[in-house]
Amino acid sequence: MTAGAPARPARAPRRSPTELTFLLDEATVSGHAATEPDWLTEDRRSAFARYQALPVETNQLYTTYVDLRNADLAAIDPWASPAPRPDADTRDGLPDGVAGLAVFTEDRIDTLAVDEASRNAGVILDTLAGLLARDATLARRLLDDEGSLPLDDKLAQLTRAGWNQGVVLHVPASVRLDRPIVLRWHAGQGGHCLLTRTILDLGEGASASIVEELEPSSNASGEGEPQALFTGTLEVHLARGAELRIASIQDLAVGTVAFQHRHAEIGDGASLHWALAQLGGRLVRSRVDNRLAGDRSTVEQVEIVFGAEDQLFDLTSHTRHIGRDTTGNLLSKGALMDASRSYMKGLIIIEPTAVGTDSFLGEFGMNLSKKARAVAIPSLEIDQPDCRRAAHSSSVGPIDESQLFYLESRGIPPDEARKFIVLGFLEPVVARVPLAEAQDKLRELLEAKWDAGAAAAAPAA
Repeated sequence: MTAGAPARPARAPRRSPTELTFLLDEATVSGHAATEPDWLTEDRRSAFARYQALPVETNQLYTTYVDLRNADLAAIDPWASPAPRPDADTRDGLPDGVAGLAVFTEDRIDTLAVDEASRNAGVILDTLAGLLARDATLARRLLDDEGSLPLDDKLAQLTRAGWNQGVVLHVPASVRLDRPIVLRWHAGQGGHCLLTRTILDLGEGASASIVEELEPSSNASGEGEPQALFTGTLEVHLARGAELRIASIQDLAVGTVAFQHRHAEIGDGASLHWALAQLGGRLVRSRVDNRLAGDRSTVEQVEIVFGAEDQLFDLTSHTRHIGRDTTGNLLSKGALMDASRSYMKGLIIIEPTAVGTDSFLGEFGMNLSKKARAVAIPSLEIDQPDCRRAAHSSSVGPIDESQLFYLESRGIPPDEARKFIVLGFLEPVVARVPLAEAQDKLRELLEAKWDAGAAAAAPAA
């Protein structure tokens, strides 16, 4: 430690996986259900029962890596009820280059609109409460699907039981949107919990792209202030031949704890492309489930983490191959400064029915200081030997000295060389964001985070 430098505060005592300090109570669930149809009330209550019965982590291989010490959530209360849809017509306020926009600030809805062409084609962008009033049949198909979230995950069932806001995008069969839909969440007010469900439903042959942005609200908690909790699901239904691209940029405030669940059911010949960036939050626990149920279905998933100070990112990815000739390509990367940590846990399951599977899982960590810690645990479970490919790869280490030498030999200063290597390491997600403005924004966020922490970053031993 440099002479005169302030000592880093000692870490809080480690909590066991059973010590989740936020508790959802039955009265909150009943309050939401009071004005909802009976089938939705039963869905909430079933989820609540599973939430109460399940541990935070059911996989014993991963239990060692559950660390909730940064989550101080005992004093947090959920927002009371879903806000209604805005009365004002905001379609004229759409920014250039997007087909639709939904903006939420804590428990309020700021904007909810699609352009005229999309609306005339039957595209629906609405809150879950709005969809219940608009089309009860569609709402029940999407909300009453028990398999749309993992039944063995306590935090997913927490959100399913207690959600207090939600949005749905429905794209009818054969409708192809040539511009993205932007979903923006402003959250993080101390002492409050926002539980959200986002449902994306694409009919046969439909095509769309989504940009999800998770940002601090103006009242978001900072270091040392009462924490906030954001729990969000993203549930994807892709019919035969549908194609969906999703980019998510998470840059919540340091006083926010985030639990995220993404679950996709991918039909015959359908394709899904994930580009996920995790930058903000005090503690982030994320899980992605991809079910390649249809023959010739495809998923590509790229997720990056850029950590600083004592941030913790706990990422799990499950990809299940069920149909014939399915393809999965999954990549996770973490660059860690200061005393930040990342746990990257991936599992590929190839069912007996999944003849001709081609699946790859890669997990790579880059430690930029001696206190940073990255853990990579890729796994395969293969019950069908007739595969085109089933492989995984992982590595954790400091910046490659040969790369540094190459750049420095071209006259690039060492600090700049390190910056180029780190930002290049994280570029695969940036390049997959389907909106130029959001790409530029993500690059700016990554560069700003590097600049803020570069002085503390030292080569790992």
